[in-house]
Amino acid sequence: MLRGVEDKDLPSMRRWRNHPRVRAASFATHKIGEDEHAQWWEATRADARKRVLIYEHDGDPAGVVTFFGLSSESASWGFYLDLEGLEQSGELLRAWIGLERAAIDHAFGTLGLTTLRGEVLACNQAVRRLHRRFGFLEVGAYLRDVDGESRDVVAIRLVKEQP
Repeated sequence: MLRGVEDKDLPSMRRWRNHPRVRAASFATHKIGEDEHAQWWEATRADARKRVLIYEHDGDPAGVVTFFGLSSESASWGFYLDLEGLEQSGELLRAWIGLERAAIDHAFGTLGLTTLRGEVLACNQAVRRLHRRFGFLEVGAYLRDVDGESRDVVAIRLVKEQP
C-alpha cells in the first residue's frame, strides 16, 4: 500500500535514506542532515510535478516511493526501503517486490500514466533484475557524475499494457 507522507514520517525517511547501502545505490551518496532533509521536503511538497509516498508493508511504514517529472502521460520514479528493519524481520525481499508492484499500480492506476521511467546504477544488479521481473526494459546507458565520480547508469522504461 502507498499513502501520503505525514510529518511524523520524516525522521524515518531520512534514517532509511541514510543507510549506507541505500546511499551507495543512490545518485547522491552523502549523509543527509536534518536541515537538508527539511529543505528538500519543503521544496518537494510544493512541487506539483513530484509525489512522494510511503510504502507500508503489512501495515508498517517500510519505504519511500518518489514520482518526479510528472506529466499527464509519464513520470520517472525512484524508491528506497527500510533495509535495517526489513532485514531484521526477514521481510526485505517480500517488501521489495511489494513496493515495486504498488508503485507500478499507482503509476498506471491512480496517476493515470502510460509510461514509467527510471535510472539505476549499472552495478546494482539486484535492482536491475527486479525491474526486469516487472517488465521494465533497459533502454539506454550513459555515464553520470555521482559525487564527483563518473558512474555507469542504465535507463529503464515500462509502458502500460493496453487492454
